[in-house]
Amino acid sequence: QVQLVESGGGLVQPGGSLRLSCVVSGFTLDHYAIGWYRQAPGKEREGVSCIASGATNIEYIDSVKGRFTISRDIAKNTVYLQMNSLKPEDTAVYYCAAWYMGAVMSDPDAVDYWGKGTLVAVSS
Repeated sequence: QVQLVESGGGLVQPGGSLRLSCVVSGFTLDHYAIGWYRQAPGKEREGVSCIASGATNIEYIDSVKGRFTISRDIAKNTVYLQMNSLKPEDTAVYYCAAWYMGAVMSDPDAVDYWGKGTLVAVSS
């Protein structure tokens, strides 16, 4: 059974940091790309960052470049999103997603599996 379980969200002040974790089961990270998406109230879900199935490619949206870092630990079946210098506009529910043999960020409609999400709130 495929599962993606996110954790690490919370309330943080502007300029602070959080590390999100996505523990996957039921498939191997070598065969699936993993992405982090976010959805703020009243907005569409957007791709934030992804790591390709063979870790051959990593992508970030422009608004998080230099602040967010995606990584993975094969042994732990876990993908991380380190988020530094957080801004109020980063506030959203963050979702982990997986798609088969992916090399680039996927359109949300083409994702194979989703986690349930974790809330990140950036506020003073």
